[in-house]
Amino acid sequence: MNDLDARFLTRNGLAARQLAAVLLHHEPETRLPRVRDFAEQLGCGNGTVQAALQLLEQSGAISTTARGHLGTFLVRSDRTILWRLSGLGTLLAAMPLPYSRRYEGLATGLRGAFEEAGAPFAVTFMRGAGARTAALLEGKVDLVVLSRFAADQLIAEHPVELVADLGPATYVGAHGMLVRRGADLRAPGLRVAIDHTSEDLRMLVERVFAGRQDIEWREASYMQLPDLFSRDEVDATVWNLDEAQDRIGLGVDVLPLGDEVTRELALRNSSAAVICRSDGTTALAAIRASLDLSLVTRLQGEVLRGERIPSY
Repeated sequence: MNDLDARFLTRNGLAARQLAAVLLHHEPETRLPRVRDFAEQLGCGNGTVQAALQLLEQSGAISTTARGHLGTFLVRSDRTILWRLSGLGTLLAAMPLPYSRRYEGLATGLRGAFEEAGAPFAVTFMRGAGARTAALLEGKVDLVVLSRFAADQLIAEHPVELVADLGPATYVGAHGMLVRRGADLRAPGLRVAIDHTSEDLRMLVERVFAGRQDIEWREASYMQLPDLFSRDEVDATVWNLDEAQDRIGLGVDVLPLGDEVTRELALRNSSAAVICRSDGTTALAAIRASLDLSLVTRLQGEVLRGERIPSY
């Protein structure tokens, strides 16, 4: 351990680490609070704050300048160093399984945006928006990625809030109706696949077949669909075409969704949303204002076009 690291274990050093977390909320070329304001916030003396600021400057985490009666300004900050010194740890996001290039691009974009803002970022993959939300509410993850439609439902029911809506076609490209070739959609006893772990797809399927009392519902995940169609065990479903492409056999036709209401639902399902707990986390609060979410969609687009190798 070098001398600088050792000094971060002293009283002044511990104050510097607390101050590092506070300074993550401040952008370069903005005026910093007064020393006595920092002292009150951290619960220490003015001299300790001054020593902490000096220690952060020596570490390369910040540069400040005094501008007379205007006060002290933050000239530069290295958010990576500030984050490391603050001890905030790694932000963890739960995403759907990365079965499609679109999800791989989304994971790549999120990682890039958070790391650009100076925050270590990791992804864990969970099937089903319900499972991901449960992990969020239990404090196992800091963020959850899901469709905007599912996010709206969860925000109405749980203490969670929207961090970002990344726009159409960031979560899925399109939805369509998959129909076994030769199946009569008007025939009684139509066998329709439905996945109750996916709130998005469940709502779309039920909307498309609303009013049909004769439907035979067949529980199925996207991994089971090809076999179910090939064995003539289902006749139809509504599915995310990112999942269906290259997996469904030649004996299945893809039809467009019908009415405007269903298309509007599909559009909301196509937008990726990021949610967090309403009480948030210290780490997320420290980074939220500095996130460049346009970087997420730009990197995702590069992955989709084959211009970037997925990295998450």
